[in-house]
Amino acid sequence: MTGAAPLRIGNASGFYGDRFDALREMLTGGPLDVLTGDYLAELTMLILGRERLKDPARGYARTFLRQLEEGLGLAAERGVRIVANAGGLNPAGLAEAVRELAQKVGVRVRVAHVEGDDLIRRRQWGEGVLTAHAYLGGGGIAECLRGGADVVVTGRVTDAALVSGAAAAHFGWRDDDWDRLAGAVVAGHVLECGTQATGGNYAFFAESEAPVPVPYRPGFPLAEIAEDGTAVLTKHPGTGGAVTTGTVTAQLLYETAGARYPGPDVTARLDTVRLTPDGPDRVRIDGVRGEAPPPTLKVGLTRLGGWRNEVTFVLTGLDVPAKAALVRAQMEAALDATGRRPAEVRWTLARTDREDADVQEEASALLRLVVRDADQDAVGRAVSGAAVELALGSYPGFHVTAPPGKGAPYGVFEAVAVDAAEVPHTAVLPDGTTRVAVQPAASTRELVRVPDPEMPAPLPAGATRRAPLGRIAGARSGDKGGSANVGVWVRTETAWRWLAHTLTVDRLRELLPECADLPIDRHVLPGLRALNFVVDGLLGEGVAAQARFDPQAKALGEWLRSRHMEIPEVLL
Repeated sequence: MTGAAPLRIGNASGFYGDRFDALREMLTGGPLDVLTGDYLAELTMLILGRERLKDPARGYARTFLRQLEEGLGLAAERGVRIVANAGGLNPAGLAEAVRELAQKVGVRVRVAHVEGDDLIRRRQWGEGVLTAHAYLGGGGIAECLRGGADVVVTGRVTDAALVSGAAAAHFGWRDDDWDRLAGAVVAGHVLECGTQATGGNYAFFAESEAPVPVPYRPGFPLAEIAEDGTAVLTKHPGTGGAVTTGTVTAQLLYETAGARYPGPDVTARLDTVRLTPDGPDRVRIDGVRGEAPPPTLKVGLTRLGGWRNEVTFVLTGLDVPAKAALVRAQMEAALDATGRRPAEVRWTLARTDREDADVQEEASALLRLVVRDADQDAVGRAVSGAAVELALGSYPGFHVTAPPGKGAPYGVFEAVAVDAAEVPHTAVLPDGTTRVAVQPAASTRELVRVPDPEMPAPLPAGATRRAPLGRIAGARSGDKGGSANVGVWVRTETAWRWLAHTLTVDRLRELLPECADLPIDRHVLPGLRALNFVVDGLLGEGVAAQARFDPQAKALGEWLRSRHMEIPEVLL
């Protein structure tokens, strides 16, 4: 490490719709050099794509502009540069809007943007594709910052690129400084989802490790990145939540897969990450090794998949299975009678009821009907009318959670790969005319799975007790297209010796029957005392398709933690 001071990079947004006042909080809460914001997700691209159909001048996150009405002046006063992917489908349009806003509020700022990710017109993607965006790396961001930008807006870059691009520009890293870049990518991955790094959505939120005040308002995170790529994750003093090795581990596992975490600039080796406490609300990340990136870039495609409708019938009290069978038979007959049965008809019964309940809602189960079709008429009146017409002629206590609608469009997400050389990654500097082409990585490495490491010695046999897995293990889960990941970790070496041998793919199938017939891959990360499972196909065609009750698999890990297993008493 050189004597250069660490670069302090904060985050003020984990998604489009995150806490509006976070940008102000981060700018006024303590010193920063760079403030980032992640506004894009797979579903967001579809939403912005539909907005752009109505108005070609739109397609960016308008919330970001509103945040800047005050934030531009605060950032200029404090010398903080802002880097955000809020440009969405129209980064040039957002950059111009920021310039107009700066003039309006009387703040002199230099605005640059990154483009080239939008590939919708560069090839034939197939029928109905609405958006096609490559996930760019941090090179364009670095060029904009080197060119003197105070504000950089991008389209679809990898979430971690907001951080790694800023760090590369600040420290002058070379394109093949793999370890430094990988360290910044790991730090960026922890920052990208905002308060999930500071105790938000944390499995052990009720324990003393992360005490929960009322109201609970975790602060947004920041990273102190050193010239050698190591980092300390922390937050501004006096803000809520907590930064611990547990909260950082949870976010490291979020929406990842194996030991190799690929990106456009570098592949970071998650099996080399070391986390150590560095004081109150401070966790050091070091040891991260990097490798050359893959030769291809991920491209996210979104399209309108068709139309869907749903009706949720409430079944209260006795004879719930018989009531479900009755209304299901009635609805099936009505759909058949239309002569245009929806292409997909799915029923699920959630037994949320309990016997002899003191509260009516606790005596009720939910029967959910979801229909899909390419034709809106097939899922509209034909379905909602049939449900309404049963109101006085079906099971006792008939009612639904909401009036049936006329059907709504749903989206589909698909990820494909393209050669990095096919993507015109471009930095447009603050003068608005100078364009710098960002070249793809000169050295690449095909992405292959890391062999599983040597397993720890199993625990000796001993007394066990049936208890929820979550008594000893944390989890965090999320979505990647139609797949879901579930990261599971424990906090002691003894618990790791048990978990690594016990929570196999077969055991996961037993615990989560919805996953029983799907391909599952298990990745072992001893340095984090963690297992990461990737379940292919659980989410159908992605979050926008709403294929299941939890379409983004956000609570899949909590379901797993609630399942009971025989756990050694020494761990309990």
